[in-house]
Amino acid sequence: MIDDASPTTAQPPPQLVQDDELTGHSVVANIVMNRERVLTGVNSYSRELGFDPAEFLYSHGPAPAWLDMCSGEGLALHAAARRLPQATITGVDLVGPLLPPALPDGLELITADLGRWSPERRYDLITCVHGLHYIGDRLSLLERAASWLTETGLLVAHLDPSTLRRPDGSDLSRPILRALRAAGFHYSARDHRLSLRGGRPIALPFTYLGADPQAGPNYTGQPAVASYYRPTAERQGRR
Repeated sequence: MIDDASPTTAQPPPQLVQDDELTGHSVVANIVMNRERVLTGVNSYSRELGFDPAEFLYSHGPAPAWLDMCSGEGLALHAAARRLPQATITGVDLVGPLLPPALPDGLELITADLGRWSPERRYDLITCVHGLHYIGDRLSLLERAASWLTETGLLVAHLDPSTLRRPDGSDLSRPILRALRAAGFHYSARDHRLSLRGGRPIALPFTYLGADPQAGPNYTGQPAVASYYRPTAERQGRR
């Protein structure tokens, strides 16, 4: 079950930024995101996700596939590729590796805007470790990522519901979490982890309006982006 988030006190809406402009903002082009995070250990994907991605992939047959969104330096992906030489591992990041190293077989690191990028295959595992905090239309990305999963695949991403807001700045977390639950997602408020098992088409009933890159720190203590949506039912009811 998806746990409800605490409501956010309404604030006057800022001048919203569209995603084409948002990608150039210093908060979004985060040069420290996942730069030092490794596969296992203290500062690791295993700790943030609650499981070892390499072990998960190993259980998905001889040639599993992993997509990591907002992959940063890709250190965890390098380690997984060395452990699973038959795996296909893709990392996508807006900035990309600062010092591109030689890549092991099966690993591809792509520098691209996730709002415009789409894969040519499906994945057994899709992760986004604290990356959604910097995405403007994060609901659209979740919809698209759900369709990139295999039938038995798993998507896990960190989500801060307090940064999901209505046009007037008030909290929209509860309606969005209810819609995500209805679509098959699970949300753990304790870990801020959103997950989905099994690829499927998803259409969430919200219209994206723009983002506020000046929203300030979220639960991680780092500056993040607030995303503004209008429930589709509200728009239709006013016609």
